[in-house]
Amino acid sequence: MTGAAVPQDLAGRLVEFVGALRSKGIPAGTSETVDAAADVEVLGMSDRLHLREGLASALVRRGGQRDVFDMTFDLYFPASVGAPQSVRDIDEEDIDLDDLRDLLAMALADNDLRTLEQVAEIAVDLLGEVGTPGTPTGGWSAYQTLERLRPQTMLVQALQQRGQAGGGQGEGNGEGQGSGGGFTERLERDEVRQNIDRFRALVAGEARRRTAELRGRDTVTRHAVRAGSDRLDFLSANAQQLEELGRTVRPLSRKLATRLAARRRKANRGRIDIRRTLRRSMSTGGVPMKPVYAKPHPTRPELVLLCDVSGSVSGFSSFTMHLVQALSGQFSKIRVFAFVNAMAEVTEMVKEAGAASSGRDLASRISQEARITSWHTSSDYGEALADFQADFMTAIGPRTAVLILGDARNNNQDPNLGALHDISQRARRTFWLNPEHSMRWGLGDSIAPTYAEIVEMHECCNVDQLTKFITRLLPV
Repeated sequence: MTGAAVPQDLAGRLVEFVGALRSKGIPAGTSETVDAAADVEVLGMSDRLHLREGLASALVRRGGQRDVFDMTFDLYFPASVGAPQSVRDIDEEDIDLDDLRDLLAMALADNDLRTLEQVAEIAVDLLGEVGTPGTPTGGWSAYQTLERLRPQTMLVQALQQRGQAGGGQGEGNGEGQGSGGGFTERLERDEVRQNIDRFRALVAGEARRRTAELRGRDTVTRHAVRAGSDRLDFLSANAQQLEELGRTVRPLSRKLATRLAARRRKANRGRIDIRRTLRRSMSTGGVPMKPVYAKPHPTRPELVLLCDVSGSVSGFSSFTMHLVQALSGQFSKIRVFAFVNAMAEVTEMVKEAGAASSGRDLASRISQEARITSWHTSSDYGEALADFQADFMTAIGPRTAVLILGDARNNNQDPNLGALHDISQRARRTFWLNPEHSMRWGLGDSIAPTYAEIVEMHECCNVDQLTKFITRLLPV
């Protein structure tokens, strides 16, 4: 059963929606847009949940993109317009902050998702308005709402209400006591925490929806909808976002391993044997109709990583170390070195950490157990390269690819270009992966352009750029 054709205004809305997704890193093209329009025609607009899932099936192609899709969908296909019904049904003079907190605690205790949604709508309307009301400079702030309401402080109150609601259970017969009672309490605590996180997300979504009606969907999408995890800048990611990136290492490594294996099969076909090809061409009048390939000698390359683990760069270096270790099957040998201003080998630490641990855990262990600083604690690429040249040059051979990870900010110290040149000459290939945007190279204490004259330097600000480098340029 199919519905009516998609109306012109709805078609325009759909095209704008797809454009907004593309701006956030979701590669939806013409064919995906046509599929989405067909979904709208079949599903109609009566069931918003079915419409959401239908459009997601047509437009989302990669992992880590669903959250971006959902936030953008709520802006372009909102559940309501203007103040929601829950706000219109109350008298603002009859409800204050304490009443809202009591309602929220009750909803958290009862696991009442519908009430959580209504409290979020009311809270944004009462507590979140910023700027001049009713003007394009106005809007609603999720941060302001949550700061005033403080839902993170309501865990104990919600748990107490749960205990009162189930009071007397297990009394007199020992039920709920001992280790079983402790386990049940932990489950309840985790459930309330999840509801608090869900409430915070509901507040953020409602604030975005209300603000988009004043400032425009495009503006709010650009500033309030975060990009997908593959477009998240390593240097601007917080601890929670780095942990989320860490969880993508294993699935990403499987995909990259498949691509590297395909490149290796293509490369191992062998070179054309000119002598044998000319000999065979004698039977076709000297025309080389069928080239003869020399017998291939497939060998997997070795990989050496030199990783700056200072400051915010450590998140990028840790993620890359985990990813490369997960790809270890694609290389004959991998050795990892870390530095701030002194070089130390950390290969065993990376192996023991595994892809399951967070980048923060690995960086902390390296800083505690490895000698990565000498007489000072500032980044000094010149000293670190000198250490590698003096102590670890035997790690590089004719089949070795060297990856240097760092922002090339040297605190105005000697860059030691000679050591970098010697490393580059000894290795098969040498690449520098810089997590800073190229427009910042050479500014302040950055000497990236100077190092780029000796080795290839590539911008690797996010997972997407790192993935492209590994699949296109990394030797196989």
